[in-house]
Amino acid sequence: METDARKTVLIVDDTPANITILKEVLGNQYRIRATTNGAKALEICNDSNPPDIILLDIMMPDMDGYEVCQKLKSTPSTEKIPIIFISAKVEDEDEEKGLALGAVDYITKPISPPIVIQRVRTHLELFANRQRLEMLGDKYSSFLSNELVEGIKAGNIESSINSKKKKLSVFFSDIQGFTKKSEEMDPDDLTYALNFYFESMARIIAKHKGTLDKFIGDAVMVFFGDPDSQGEVDDAVSCVSMAVEMQKMIPAIESEWKKKGIDQELKIRIGISTGICTVGNFGSESHLTYTIFGSNVNLAARLESSGIAGGIIISEETYKLTKDRFISEPLDLLELKGIANKVQAYKVLF
Repeated sequence: METDARKTVLIVDDTPANITILKEVLGNQYRIRATTNGAKALEICNDSNPPDIILLDIMMPDMDGYEVCQKLKSTPSTEKIPIIFISAKVEDEDEEKGLALGAVDYITKPISPPIVIQRVRTHLELFANRQRLEMLGDKYSSFLSNELVEGIKAGNIESSINSKKKKLSVFFSDIQGFTKKSEEMDPDDLTYALNFYFESMARIIAKHKGTLDKFIGDAVMVFFGDPDSQGEVDDAVSCVSMAVEMQKMIPAIESEWKKKGIDQELKIRIGISTGICTVGNFGSESHLTYTIFGSNVNLAARLESSGIAGGIIISEETYKLTKDRFISEPLDLLELKGIANKVQAYKVLF
């Protein structure tokens, strides 16, 4: 026996005539389930075969559409089902309320069949695409930072070549003298040491909600402010807070190395700069990298390379944004490779 592979539309309306009209409009393309009250709609959505999308009236007795929507969106098993309100309420505030409750669309009565068909098709396609992105995010989450995985799931990161300019706080770190150390180390010890170090750093990055751009040899590149931002000040504060926690973690990592017989001193340099960057997807259609470019990125890298082992050097803009949270002392003006003018930088005290 063949199964019906069509998507299921649940129609919720207390007027049977309205249900009949919508069945006629959508019945050739979709499986239709219908009910005239909100309580029954909740039962249907929580059974073993929930609908793929809901067309929901607002003005119903006992439980109106707003309440039905609110209950569905507050229940984990039903919160992702797309809801389209179909109502005779035509005021802007009615639509705003419906969308604020989590509905994906709002159609006013009397309905236009082509509009209903197009809206249902569009939101089913969007939902299917979101599910595919979530599956990809889960499958490849070990290759991406937590912020990028969440950005993919939320649809904040597109899968095409694109970019934008945005103020970001950029972090670079590296292990002092590690190139020479690595030449002296047993390959298995080197693999363990780097992986343990990176794993420790990654946990701190995730804790502070930084976007891990990449590991480059023994270097780490992180940025704050995209795909999500808490505001310029909080982004900068989070970046410096992360850096401080990383430096404080170094003795514990070094201790673990020694337990494995790796007798190597571990000291890292950190540079942070805040400014306008270009952020987005770069590469080809078949191979994209989500990363950042710009003079601010170069500045952060130069501050790190000229920095103090065991220390944190920040740019003047980062200092201005974080001076109420951290004590920093000014350094002599720095001459940095690739930067025309001398740079005022600060050392964070912790």
